[in-house]
Amino acid sequence: MLPTGPAALRLARLLALLLPAALLGGAYLSQYGFGLYPCEMCWWQRYPHFAAIVLAGVGFAVPSARWPVGLAALAIAVSGLIGGYHAGVEYHWWEGITHCTSTAAPGGDALQSILEAPLVRCDQAQWTLLGISLAGFNFLFSTGGAIALAALLARSART
Repeated sequence: MLPTGPAALRLARLLALLLPAALLGGAYLSQYGFGLYPCEMCWWQRYPHFAAIVLAGVGFAVPSARWPVGLAALAIAVSGLIGGYHAGVEYHWWEGITHCTSTAAPGGDALQSILEAPLVRCDQAQWTLLGISLAGFNFLFSTGGAIALAALLARSART
């Protein structure tokens, strides 16, 4: 059973902070720990999570305010929707952007660095689990988390 009143708001603040932090942590772990370089749409999914963490921090700084948590939930939902779009591009349900990205190391010979950098296509999943790509998991976790945050915020208005 979900809490109501101030307890629901406290739980919502915590979820608004921990969910994007965990998803970003997983993204950076997959990038630096397992060599799964992000494509352009992968980066698009990260930006709203950064915003959500800042907004959740504002929610902790102003504990009686519900609006920072609501905006964090919106940012998390935006990341999830971008992830859903990206997953659709990976599964070839629709066409995505036409350019790809590459990660070039700074310093040294710039041309050689660009030529040796991995080319990452937005329409090919680098990793899947049970047929779900990382973008698909971001869609599931982010949209589910945004819905949970909306429910907690609605319950926090009850006393």
